[in-house]
Amino acid sequence: MTFSLNTTVIKPDENNKINSAIILFHGYGGDGKDISTLTYNWKRFLPNTVFLCPDGYEVCSINPSGFQWFDLSKDDPKYILEQSLIAEKKIHKFINEVKESYKLSNSKICLSGFSQGCMMSINIGLTSDENFNCVVGFSGKIIDKDHLSKRISSKTKMLLLHGELDTVVPVNNLLDIKDFLLRNKIEVETHMISDCDHHIPIKASSIALNYIKKNFLS
Repeated sequence: MTFSLNTTVIKPDENNKINSAIILFHGYGGDGKDISTLTYNWKRFLPNTVFLCPDGYEVCSINPSGFQWFDLSKDDPKYILEQSLIAEKKIHKFINEVKESYKLSNSKICLSGFSQGCMMSINIGLTSDENFNCVVGFSGKIIDKDHLSKRISSKTKMLLLHGELDTVVPVNNLLDIKDFLLRNKIEVETHMISDCDHHIPIKASSIALNYIKKNFLS
């Protein structure tokens, strides 16, 4: 099947039947191939999982070689919210295509993302018709808490990881998200990664893998 978003797809080995999917959303200015590097280690331990890494639906406003889920060229919260809602619609359509293509329900799909991709994963995980298996987010934040709180329609459990030295998306956002989720009765696990800035280190990748394995088997 051809997806509505240009997508890097990493399938299981030929003899392994697909029974789950992980959709990975890149950060601002990145692309699907960039975030697909996470699968190099994960694939060995998830032999029946297909990994899908879509490019953002538009070219990044400050890096034309990469993509974005929403524009950050204006320091205007209302504009950013509007742009992120457009991205949500594009992602919901893409996820429905994935479900149809691989005959999977939400319960067999993990949403994961870095930075801007984490923000989108959180929003999608809380505004879908049914729970996903889990959300795994790296170095993100909530785009608009008041707006999101009024739209929560699912209770997808979440793992959130953040570098304590992050200056791009400061680590206080990790505690902010945790507080928001707990107040809305969403199950959440958080990890602050020491000596880490705005990237995904091996330690965070390993914690994420173990969390996903546990939830796919439960």
